[in-house]
Amino acid sequence: MEKIHHSYVEIRGLKLHLAEIGNGGGPVVIFLHGFPEIWYSWRYQMVAAANAGFRAIAPDFRGYGLSELPADPENTTFKDLVDDILGILDFFQFHKVFLVGKDFGARVAHHFALLHQERIFAVVTLGLPFLPSGPEAFPIHLLPKGFYMLRWREPGRPEKDFGRFPVKTVVKNIYILFSGSELPVANDEEQEIMDMVDPSTPLPPWFREEDLHQYAALYEKSGFQTALQVPYRAWLEEYGVNHLKINVPNLLIMGGKDYAMKFGGLGDYITSGKVKEFVPDLQVNFIQEGTHFVQEQFPEEVNDLVINFLKKHT
Repeated sequence: MEKIHHSYVEIRGLKLHLAEIGNGGGPVVIFLHGFPEIWYSWRYQMVAAANAGFRAIAPDFRGYGLSELPADPENTTFKDLVDDILGILDFFQFHKVFLVGKDFGARVAHHFALLHQERIFAVVTLGLPFLPSGPEAFPIHLLPKGFYMLRWREPGRPEKDFGRFPVKTVVKNIYILFSGSELPVANDEEQEIMDMVDPSTPLPPWFREEDLHQYAALYEKSGFQTALQVPYRAWLEEYGVNHLKINVPNLLIMGGKDYAMKFGGLGDYITSGKVKEFVPDLQVNFIQEGTHFVQEQFPEEVNDLVINFLKKHT
């Protein structure tokens, strides 16, 4: 990863950290991370994109990693993240880019596509398809009461839960939980999400101790305040448009063993083709043994899918 270089740009009053690699004259690919991920989660895809002639840029979202914490992180919205990406494009005078988003980064990519279609060639998302939003559209009533997303929406509860452990342990526990094929659901009201992981559980075999160290160092810098606001407490935020239609090509990559496939009927939503009501030009690829962190678990397979898609739409 020594070829990846790092810089800061001031966007909308905040210093945002960017990791970057690749030909300055090639098509630009912006990689948008999820949680508990960070720019580093795209390390394999960034190098692959650069080797294929693209310019790869992965920001840390505001309040994440090495990017500056906003003055009021509890009021951060998805629209803030969308506006930050637009600010990055304008700062570098990028007319059009590709967006690649994972987990809630996929939602940011789709939100951007709804508002600024003219600025993107195509979208790649991993771990999450396009979903309608807002209190009426999001199926909270279908989720079990102990589901981690519901727990992390509760003011103060995850802060207290996380605060019992070193940051490194929190990140490790989340990676272990999210690498399973079952929804992370607490057994009862008394059990906290961190307590769902036995301390002796090893890291997934594809996730090195060195990787954990990198993540922990970045979250020790930023903390989890913004991360708990966006995505979890802002999840019901609406897109702010009248027509929910993604009118650019979209590649969706899902792990066949991703717990998200059991999230509120998400698997049926994808496999039945209903998602194409919102994203007509959609290509779906499953990596059958993949989990929620498919781009780190099977980087070569993901790289091939992503690079071929980017080249097709360059």
